[in-house]
Amino acid sequence: MKLLSPAISRLARLRLWRIQNWINHPVASQRDVLQHLVTSAQYTEFGKKYNFSKLFTLKEFKASVPIHEYDDIRPYIERMMDGESNILWNEPINWFAKSSGTTSDKSKFIPISEESLQDNHFQASKDVLTNYYKNFPSSDLLTGKGLVVGGSHQINKVNDEIQYGDLSAVLMQNSPFWGQWLRTPELSIALLDEWEDKIEKLAQTTAQENVTSLAGVPTWTLLLLKRILEITGKETIKEVWPNLELYINGGVSFVPYREQFEKIIGAPINYLEIYNASEGFIAGQESPDDDGMTLFTEHGIFYEFMPVEEYGKDLPQTIGLNEVQTGKNYAPVISTTGGLWRYLIGDTIQFTSLNPYKIKVSGRLKHYINAFGEELIVDNSDTAIAIAAEKTGAIVNDYTAAPIYFSDKANGAHEWLIEFDQEPENLEAFTYELDQALKNCNSDYEAKRHKDIALRMPVLHAIPKGIFTQWLRSKGKMGGQHKVPRLSNERSVIEEIRGIYQTL
Repeated sequence: MKLLSPAISRLARLRLWRIQNWINHPVASQRDVLQHLVTSAQYTEFGKKYNFSKLFTLKEFKASVPIHEYDDIRPYIERMMDGESNILWNEPINWFAKSSGTTSDKSKFIPISEESLQDNHFQASKDVLTNYYKNFPSSDLLTGKGLVVGGSHQINKVNDEIQYGDLSAVLMQNSPFWGQWLRTPELSIALLDEWEDKIEKLAQTTAQENVTSLAGVPTWTLLLLKRILEITGKETIKEVWPNLELYINGGVSFVPYREQFEKIIGAPINYLEIYNASEGFIAGQESPDDDGMTLFTEHGIFYEFMPVEEYGKDLPQTIGLNEVQTGKNYAPVISTTGGLWRYLIGDTIQFTSLNPYKIKVSGRLKHYINAFGEELIVDNSDTAIAIAAEKTGAIVNDYTAAPIYFSDKANGAHEWLIEFDQEPENLEAFTYELDQALKNCNSDYEAKRHKDIALRMPVLHAIPKGIFTQWLRSKGKMGGQHKVPRLSNERSVIEEIRGIYQTL
């Protein structure tokens, strides 16, 4: 291990010049990616249908190929999973990332080609590592083990050649040999399907390891860290893993969780955010201090950006990198070496910088509240929750919110279910601070709250610990990338969760 790690770290540093090249020339890099995609797929069934061999400009590509959501490409994917080839991409697709989605109980199966594995998911991971060594050249990161809290689905065989699992499971199964040496726990535990059993075995088997990095969704990572402290009897994670130096998070905003991590770890470490979806590894923080994640423009993904107000139109318009603006909400539309074509991921992002291009995930196209014209997005609610918690001494584990509609007796409101790790002394004070913070970060919300004309004060309930976990379990969504929808524009999710805790 000690001999291998310096060699890998030197290779990571050698990649730096290439990274700087696509950062400095993002539009040219994107042009090359699109040309490679269209040329490679021109003789596929999809490429023939949309005349890829005759497409020579981006304008022609956009005019020929419609924007797709998952249901639009489902028939292609079902045929690919039945063993048909040369459908969406020009090489065999033997792996599919199973994504449950957060707005539906139905599973999505995202095709992953060998090229997308190597040139997107793995290359982007190496670039994150390269940037880390650039910023921390004396790092001992690779002298220890990396603990990934993910992979909640076993690898499942469709037939002798085709398999599927959640993204982290697919990546673990296909990682190079040296990756197995740098990771803990062993693969059989990492891929356990039963989440409660997995957390226990993760805690038992990794507490004695030299863990130098963590990666995973914050909620499940916190559960693991708390169990490790119970097992070891230690006060902080730094006492268990003194060489821990990095936590890589993604999937949900880290803002509401940072204070809890700093407290449970017990000493300063570095935090990096990445945007690694089943559809592709899209962006990652170059440095812990960055406001936003650097967009990966050379990694087999061609990007278009749909202003969110275009969503739902018959012919929604998209723009390119040279037209985007900071602070506006866009829905990424991607074409990839996995065979996704003008595919709407469903996330919304904002650019925090245009030179270089850096983004942050602001929410989901279908995760928002706009029942009264308030246009509340997850980025607003995460920020407001963090501010209210700081001002009232509370610690929030998780939350969800939905509208309360107008009635004969009252005007509208937002109802919040919040699970606290540490409740505020005064719940009304927390509600007040939450409301004020929402007004400060969202002018539409502030306007609707003016004199309670459209919206009255939020209705807030502190719910018992474990209720959100029970709801996830009832949906078969324990662990991994699964999380409670933060915001909903209708009440089905919040009513289901209320039904669980009201029966206790």
